[in-house]
Amino acid sequence: VNTRKHPLGIPPPSEKDWPKDEEDFFLLDPDRERDALPQPFRMINKLVMQVFESAMEIIERREMLREAQKPKVQPKMCFPTAEFQVTERANCLAVSGKYIFVGLSEGLAAFNTCDFKDVCAWDTAKTEICAIHALDLGNECHVLLAVDEMGLVWLFCFHRESFLLVKILNEVEDISQRSTCVEEVLSRGGDYAGILLQGNTEAWLEIYQLPKDSWLTEMEKNAGATEELACSEGRSSCLSKVGTFLLQEPPVSAVQADVELDLPVLLLTVRPPKPITGTSFKGPLDALKGMDDDSMLGLGYNHLIKDSQWELQEAIFCSTYREYLEAEGVTKEEIPRHATFHFLLPSRILMGPEMEVQPDIPVGIGVHWDGNHNFCLYLLNHSLQGKADSDLMPDVVWPCAAPIACSAVSFCSRYLALAGEDATITIWDKHLGYPLSVTTILEERFIRSIHFL
Repeated sequence: VNTRKHPLGIPPPSEKDWPKDEEDFFLLDPDRERDALPQPFRMINKLVMQVFESAMEIIERREMLREAQKPKVQPKMCFPTAEFQVTERANCLAVSGKYIFVGLSEGLAAFNTCDFKDVCAWDTAKTEICAIHALDLGNECHVLLAVDEMGLVWLFCFHRESFLLVKILNEVEDISQRSTCVEEVLSRGGDYAGILLQGNTEAWLEIYQLPKDSWLTEMEKNAGATEELACSEGRSSCLSKVGTFLLQEPPVSAVQADVELDLPVLLLTVRPPKPITGTSFKGPLDALKGMDDDSMLGLGYNHLIKDSQWELQEAIFCSTYREYLEAEGVTKEEIPRHATFHFLLPSRILMGPEMEVQPDIPVGIGVHWDGNHNFCLYLLNHSLQGKADSDLMPDVVWPCAAPIACSAVSFCSRYLALAGEDATITIWDKHLGYPLSVTTILEERFIRSIHFL
């Protein structure tokens, strides 16, 4: 009997048994072995399949790039359609109605957008205009605020292609007391104008009421007189038989020669809030007498904290956080010299029960000074109430947790956005007087400007 001494084992595969041409032979149908192409057709088929696969990869890559390019918009190239020729250096410009007003190195110039021609120029003072604000009052009348290189604010009325100088708002006789305009704003509709001025040691805000109704009435009267004068001159020229033409200087417009415009009225002079110091009241009763009423928050002046208490609190704070104060380099509080202000339309916050207002004419202003926590609202009828503008107190105060960095008012004047130095944006409903939302931006971010879209 023949018996096996060792168990039957599976022999290891040898390299000669490996498939040479088909590496994935186990995926092939066994019945297709008879249909396999002979050489060299199998090599040609393999090369063709590689070319096809690489072509498909290129196609897929291009389709992905095309899909990624679909959300992108090709920027439209804009080329100038007209050219305005100016004889001097242009510093600034403003558009109002069909006119473009340009501030030049020596005066002002007005261009018509219909025929692209220079219609009028003003260079009487030979001063350089650095900023312009213009607004259309209707009836071919425009109001302009122009700031020159010395910081003077020139108020113009432009009518029938003529510049009419109304007043220099911050002109003073003593040059040492002259102030410089930092910012100028015209209210929507042209009823009010505000200018922010800086002197040697302080800054303040002046709000003027513009008598635009009387201006328009006066312009209509002079326009009628000018037309009558032109008709009479035309009839006299037709009767004359003079056949020669003389080249002469253009005559002075009758509107410019005979017009008399009312001056703007100074309504408010708003100064920055003074630093809070120790109390001057002897008791709580004196502090209560210093308050007008208890219907609003104030600026914090009517308190009972003494100077010694302020000093003690500051000493405790400095000793507790000495290492942080030395690292940050805290500076001493100074009186602010810049403010941001907005003209505000009527709302519940700025309207009394007996006030008669128009919905499209501002009734107040909102002001916040740099480095200050309070947004102050002032009514524009303080001069009618006989209050002193030097000690003007706000009618409404909205305190914020952090100093206000910037602000914005919506076009309808209902919503107010305040951005603090702590990168927090608060949206207020000015009509109802409460915040709608509070949004915090990423840390270590400083918001420089904010706008409504």
